[in-house]
Amino acid sequence: MNSSYTEKKLEITDFCYEYLNGSCPKFVYPLFLKMPLYLFFGSVVILTVFGNLFVIITVVHFKQLHMPTNFLVLSLAVTDLLLGALYMPLFMVQFVETCWYLGTVYCKIHHSVVIMLATASIINLSFISIDRYYAVCHPLLYHSKITSSVSLIMIVFCWTFSGAIGFIIIFLELNILGVEEFYYENIVCEGGCVMFQSAASSTASSAFSFYIPGVVMLSIYMKIFRVAKKQAKSIQDSKCKNNIKSVLSKEEKKATKTLAVVLGVFLSLWTPFFICNVMSPFIGYAIPPVSMDMLAWTGFMNSTCNPIVYAFFYKWFRKAFRIIISGQIFQWTVRLNSLKLNSFHGSKMTKP
Repeated sequence: MNSSYTEKKLEITDFCYEYLNGSCPKFVYPLFLKMPLYLFFGSVVILTVFGNLFVIITVVHFKQLHMPTNFLVLSLAVTDLLLGALYMPLFMVQFVETCWYLGTVYCKIHHSVVIMLATASIINLSFISIDRYYAVCHPLLYHSKITSSVSLIMIVFCWTFSGAIGFIIIFLELNILGVEEFYYENIVCEGGCVMFQSAASSTASSAFSFYIPGVVMLSIYMKIFRVAKKQAKSIQDSKCKNNIKSVLSKEEKKATKTLAVVLGVFLSLWTPFFICNVMSPFIGYAIPPVSMDMLAWTGFMNSTCNPIVYAFFYKWFRKAFRIIISGQIFQWTVRLNSLKLNSFHGSKMTKP
């Protein structure tokens, strides 16, 4: 392992700091590759920021949307907005330029922030799945179980837990526990900002940030599908099946489609990164850093897709989006907006 790193260093002729000993090697992309990379990643950043910004403005501005479900959606949108505004631009520059020029302390903050926000995003998704479980499977208990206070507790826990994981792991250097010698001899260099983890750290952080919330979501969605199937069967045996069946089958189809999209996007975008994140220490960190960075970008795009999955699919958001785009949101009177939103205000506004 040590000899291979030494050989790689000897092959490099460009460095982040040309006249400084211990400088990181630098790979210079040709212009015909650099411009498309900036264009692609820049587009992802813009879509992430503005997509989640529209969700935030919609939920905050329209009083009709101040409900427990939408508070969780708001927390998710804030998380994804911060990820797109604070982390993605710097990560984009580092990925394309292959060097970090902001110092060691800010590098640690940079890593802490991304762990915190990525974890908060995933935990928010888990809480939203719990909220929708009660809405679909226990509609009579929903308003007593999922209140504004309960949503606030969920949000506070999400941010506190995520922040603790992100900053404790990095600033206490728990991520390199047991491999400090290898890290400082072979990884650390001037102009670098590498997210390096030992086997124990990568396994534990991946479990708390992805696998456990992922299993929770998968279990809840499977439960929802089973309940929906039982409800459909009971409706067929009901005396009033002709009237009830048409209503519930429509809601069941809508819920099934939404949950399938939610689970599919979440697992397809984040699973590759976390599989490699756990495997990498056990195979001698053989996965190239550029590959890990690309997998991380794929996971971050979940934050780009969340406004589409959790908001754009709903009629109330599309209606609010048109009000915002048309400029009616800036009118002095909010009464007109309320009247327009009242046309679709009701149970559909809070149901998935």
